[in-house]
Amino acid sequence: EVTPVAHGFGAAATDSSSSSAEDPAGSSSSSGTGDRQRLVFEVPARGMIGFKSLFAGITRGEGLMQRAFSRYGAYKGPISGNRKGVLVSMSDGKATMYAMYDLLARGTFFVAPGDDIYAGMIIGEHTRDVDMDVNPVREKHLTNVRSVQADEKMVLPPPRQMTLEECIGYVAQDELIEITPAAIRLRKQVLDAGQRKIAAKKAASAAAAAMAAAAVG
Repeated sequence: EVTPVAHGFGAAATDSSSSSAEDPAGSSSSSGTGDRQRLVFEVPARGMIGFKSLFAGITRGEGLMQRAFSRYGAYKGPISGNRKGVLVSMSDGKATMYAMYDLLARGTFFVAPGDDIYAGMIIGEHTRDVDMDVNPVREKHLTNVRSVQADEKMVLPPPRQMTLEECIGYVAQDELIEITPAAIRLRKQVLDAGQRKIAAKKAASAAAAAMAAAAVG
């Protein structure tokens, strides 16, 4: 299997170890003048998917990136990402400010209060490396006590809006991208939380059995 190779400035430095270091034909170079540094890497083109936003964050918006096709090369294997776990909705409905404010410490959001949510939809990125099932549609229970000041203090940061290219680079193996005329969403391939746990246990058991068989062999 072959894959196109991109030749870019500062491109996919996170993947340079798995491309240039393992392939004698891979190349990299650097030069600079003053406070500017010019980096040249030869990396698999698929490693550039979603890298633009990461590059902007690394360089604090001051970097310039160019890329061009160089040649066809051998398949380099999987490219490890730097994403963490995700926040997955357990319920259908509209996201509420009350529920999302309680989840603010859990991670960053891809949705805003009032957006339509369904079970299995990915609503944000977790602060840890594991997925977390949450309820973003939970409403505040009505009581005889009113606290207008407390509700007015609830402020959420703007949601993270990802383009289709960023979603392609972000999505995991057990996730799908849902594209509609109005929005681009991420969702789990298995929407039901219970079924996802069963599937994860089966996959872990199969992996353990394969490792045991390989050790015996």
